[in-house]
Amino acid sequence: MKKMILTFSTGLLILAAHGQQTQGRVVYERTLKIHIDMEGMGEAPMRPMPSTHKDKWEVLFGNNQSLRRAVEDDTPEEMTEVPDGGPRMHMITPGENEITYHNFTTGQTVEQLEFAARNYIITDSIPHRNWKLTGETTTILNYPCQQAIAQLIGKRRMTSVENGEMKSQEVADTSRIIAWFTPAIPVPAGPEYQGELPGLILGLEVGDGRVIYQAVEVTEQADLAAVKAPSKGKKLSAREFEAEREKMLEAMQKDAKRRGAVLRIGG
Repeated sequence: MKKMILTFSTGLLILAAHGQQTQGRVVYERTLKIHIDMEGMGEAPMRPMPSTHKDKWEVLFGNNQSLRRAVEDDTPEEMTEVPDGGPRMHMITPGENEITYHNFTTGQTVEQLEFAARNYIITDSIPHRNWKLTGETTTILNYPCQQAIAQLIGKRRMTSVENGEMKSQEVADTSRIIAWFTPAIPVPAGPEYQGELPGLILGLEVGDGRVIYQAVEVTEQADLAAVKAPSKGKKLSAREFEAEREKMLEAMQKDAKRRGAVLRIGG
């Protein structure tokens, strides 16, 4: 049988046979750790808040392309509040209205983001990190998987409440990404970091466990007509979007005390 040799950034080699699955649908369960700093809230009691939040995502892949989007969930909105006029909080999970498209032939990624009730289209190139194979293996949904790790260097947003006022700021973030991918499906798709590994990602741990994805279903059938770049929204570069978002966040923070604090989790 002929073999296809895939080179990796570390110089290691992976063998994948021809004729394997190259299209399908994956459903992932995402678990987000919740962190909030409530300094300045005094002695007002608050109902216990959950330490994690779970939701589901799907990835459709085929024709050397992929599409990632949230799976609709009828679970009631999670919220908590402080009695006697304290701030009422509802949880907004990162990316819940996001659609991400990748074209692995052109190396292009297109994101549709919703922020402050506005849609944005962000076009960029697929980044490449220095992934390293550890030699560790496991099985997920009967697929043999290999472990790869990379360092995540960037920023993440922290939200705190001080003296009744919500504050949000970006902080430096250096952590580790752990991915489990299967060469049995030689498509570089996944819930995040698409286009970077020589196989479908079935398990992913980001930011030392702050975000965890676990595949719960893999099928060979997919609506490939849906795998296309989104186009609904204001078109901006990544840098332009970040600048606009910062301005809008400042305005939202000024109004947070009157409306009630918004708790963002997992990012």
